[in-house]
Amino acid sequence: MLPSNNQSLQFSSQPRPSALVDSTTSMQVDKNEASFVARDEMQNGEFSQAKSIIESSKKLQDDLRMLGMKIKQHEDSIKLLKTQKNKLDDSILDMQVMLGKYHSSSAPKTENKDQLHLQSEEETTEQILRHEKSAAGILCQLKTRHGTQASHLTLTKDVLGPVAALGKVDDENLSRLFSEYLGVQTMLAIVCKTYEGIKALETYNQDGCIDKTSGLHGLGASVGRSLDGRYLVICLESLRPYAGDFVADDPQRRLDLLMPRLPNGECPPGFLGFAVNMIHVDSSNLFYDTASGDGLRETLFYNLFSRLQVYRTRAEMVLALPCISEGAVSLDGGMIRSPGVFSLGSREEVDVRFLKPSATSDVPQNYIETEKQMKEMRWEKEKLVEDMKRELALLNSVKFNFESKKQDFVKFLAQSSSYATQHQFQAARDRSTPR
Repeated sequence: MLPSNNQSLQFSSQPRPSALVDSTTSMQVDKNEASFVARDEMQNGEFSQAKSIIESSKKLQDDLRMLGMKIKQHEDSIKLLKTQKNKLDDSILDMQVMLGKYHSSSAPKTENKDQLHLQSEEETTEQILRHEKSAAGILCQLKTRHGTQASHLTLTKDVLGPVAALGKVDDENLSRLFSEYLGVQTMLAIVCKTYEGIKALETYNQDGCIDKTSGLHGLGASVGRSLDGRYLVICLESLRPYAGDFVADDPQRRLDLLMPRLPNGECPPGFLGFAVNMIHVDSSNLFYDTASGDGLRETLFYNLFSRLQVYRTRAEMVLALPCISEGAVSLDGGMIRSPGVFSLGSREEVDVRFLKPSATSDVPQNYIETEKQMKEMRWEKEKLVEDMKRELALLNSVKFNFESKKQDFVKFLAQSSSYATQHQFQAARDRSTPR
């Protein structure tokens, strides 16, 4: 039975159940809480982002500040090194003027020095001639008998001479040390400009045996000196020459070799220089001894000594072991043939030594001391120049890093500014949106 209209109206006018009201209210509360939570999360995210920006900005600024301090340090170091170098230049110039005055006012002594210089060459020739059955002894005998005419012979026209006669060392101790390092066989080695010159020294018959009636063997027989055993011959054009730069404005064309450096970047104490740069080469042999225009220093002596280092004492040489790459010697007789190979025991007296470019026995003691001081100052100047090069390289590297970091900082500022603008726009839009 269907309810009447009155009953229907009565039913519809009844109040809603309390459960339904609670559910609706709860949904509204949940929405509000979700809105608050979302807003809190967004604020927390914005705070974290802002904190990250501040920290990154501070780190970039600290890096730039640190690089700027390093640039200042390197610039100050270069300035100090330049000041020290200028002082050395002035001192060296003063000493050169003083020595120049001595030479200009001592003509007889200069002539005496020239005479002693000639005697030194004769002494070296005598040392070579003592090795009667050596190739160098035969060539010296030929030159002694025939003088300059010997150089025009087909056999010898391409021969420069033995190693001992091609270099000079102004310190007797160094001369003995270098001669011992090379050994007698190398000191007596014959130096030729080309391989054609080497072929002229020795010929062979059809059986591959030496023809002792020609070449150096025939020449030895003609002067009463038979050539026995092996002998060294060095061909300049076959040597790989030094490929680097030369010391600027140096009349001796010394090689611009990098100074050794300890792990801390400093030049080892007691380092005096490289043996190849301590050899004095006559002006006639400084240039054009090979077809490519290379002289004796960058061919012959560079291949004999390479980067052999010279130290004051054995103790200082041992301390410098980490930066000795190709051997070293010390003035008190220490010798390292190559990394890990040491020559121990007593020094050997080699009876064939390098020439002396000048004799100083008749000059005043203050002259000798002045030359010694000037030499030490030049070594010190070379070290300063190397230090300046190293500091300049470090300065350029730091400047490059500074510019790179500066660009990163500018880019970071631009990105931060863009983020701040977007955040302000979003905040303004949120405030204008009705809730």
